[in-house]
Amino acid sequence: MNTKLHAVTDWNGRPLDVFMTAGQISDYTGAAAHLDGLPPAEWVLADRGYDADWFRKALEKKGIKSCIPGRKSRGRPIKYDKRKYKRCNRIEIMFGRLKDWRRVATRYDRCLTVLFWL
Repeated sequence: MNTKLHAVTDWNGRPLDVFMTAGQISDYTGAAAHLDGLPPAEWVLADRGYDADWFRKALEKKGIKSCIPGRKSRGRPIKYDKRKYKRCNRIEIMFGRLKDWRRVATRYDRCLTVLFWL
């Protein structure tokens, strides 16, 4: 069994909210789970897995601008701020720090009750 972590971080890459799904589940599930609990923000940076029209519209409705590159299979390219998107490395660094703790990286303690104590 494989698992996937979805996280909301602040501008500095500190985790604010973590959600776990099964590995074969789409990223849209993680997006929908985090949507209601998003803190007030000006921008949301996310990778291609979160590219969906409904997600962009939901963010727009909350007054949040999205910086999400379009999927390769999308017929019409989506414009996004490439300079701002470079800040996504903060999220990858946060996941790297979590994986520095070997138990999270190897999934010994990768269950919700343990993750909330991180």
